[in-house]
Amino acid sequence: MAQEEILVTGVAGFIGFHVARRLLKDGRKVVGIDNINDYYDPNLKEARLEELAKLPGFTFIKQDLSERVPMAALFTKHKFTRVVHLAAQAGVRYSLINPFAYVDSNLQGFMNILEGCRHNGCQHLLYASSSSVYGSNTTLPFSVHDNVDHPISLYAATKKANELMAHTYSHLYRLPTTGLRFFTVYGPWGRPDMAMWLFATAILEGKPLKLFNNGNMRRDFTFIDDIVESVVRLVDLPAKPNPEWSGAEPDPATSNAPWRVYNIGNNQPEEVTHVVDVLEREFGKPAIREMAPMQPGDVAETRANVDDLMRDIDFRPSTSIEDGIRQFATWFRGYRGNA
Repeated sequence: MAQEEILVTGVAGFIGFHVARRLLKDGRKVVGIDNINDYYDPNLKEARLEELAKLPGFTFIKQDLSERVPMAALFTKHKFTRVVHLAAQAGVRYSLINPFAYVDSNLQGFMNILEGCRHNGCQHLLYASSSSVYGSNTTLPFSVHDNVDHPISLYAATKKANELMAHTYSHLYRLPTTGLRFFTVYGPWGRPDMAMWLFATAILEGKPLKLFNNGNMRRDFTFIDDIVESVVRLVDLPAKPNPEWSGAEPDPATSNAPWRVYNIGNNQPEEVTHVVDVLEREFGKPAIREMAPMQPGDVAETRANVDDLMRDIDFRPSTSIEDGIRQFATWFRGYRGNA
């Protein structure tokens, strides 16, 4: 019997690349799709794909999630039993500029994934949600058992919508779905639009870096290897109904359907100014700090409660910011030297 193929969407993206690489190194077969859009430098995405192409068991298909007929054909052909859906239009601030990109990718694209899973015997769909769904919540650490009904960016709203859409399919068609609320992921092969890359570039080039909310920001920075370990452990752990779930007092994290959500974060928020301090030490150059106001859609602090994740997969992210930045900086120097 042929080994099952796992679909990884957004495979040329930051998290998708790392998850696919780990699955391949574990001996799994991966079909990866990506539309390689120009939200950020496509050359970085192509470089990630070149790395994956070196590993046995990898197949890449250039495909846009929002195209209904080709997506249906992909699922019909491969009959994926496991789907790791990491493709999305990312970014809180960009959603203020180009909202329709989020509707096409995060809503229409997710609908096509759900339909493909429903009609082709998928046994587990894992999908990327986001810490941004906590929106106006102020109780820290953020818990999956708290309601998240007040998003403050369209990006966050689409991620919350994904969780609701997944629940509907879990309820109607008993499709096991697991939502992954990622908290500020960083590390080698990261995204150029995120703070770690922006700060590193500014420091090396001697340019000002912006610190929003006048530097009074705390983020639950989570190293990519910790994210990957969590995802890989969950792949073969399909969501199950919670027998104790009650419609009278509904638990937002579970259901009487095979549906659930997890936080994947470090549970150790860092001052953004401290992150800059560590980057300065790694690169041996001072940062030029430019204070800026809070941006629309941003929050001052994030922190993940990961008790459920630790209980269910016996793992919790724990890479220190110093160790994580050291690995990022080493890779970043090499990448800039080769780019």
